[in-house]
Amino acid sequence: MSTQNTTQPGDHPLKVARFLTVQEAAEALRVSKMTVYRMVHDGELPSIRVGRSFRVPEHAVHEYLREAVADRLARNTNG
Repeated sequence: MSTQNTTQPGDHPLKVARFLTVQEAAEALRVSKMTVYRMVHDGELPSIRVGRSFRVPEHAVHEYLREAVADRLARNTNG
């Protein structure tokens, strides 16, 4: 019996969701931890609280980067 991954793009059930620490998110975005904290508090980057720490869904970091690249490409082609 084989099991296939039936999740669709955009589906992120908790059993396959991966959460990053603020440090890991900062490294992926190549910004400081303080910048990630600001993004979380400003609502730019979704997160959950685990005790006194924040965790950021990995897919949210990838989506943020995708949107940033798309915005930059749109500005370059329109300007």
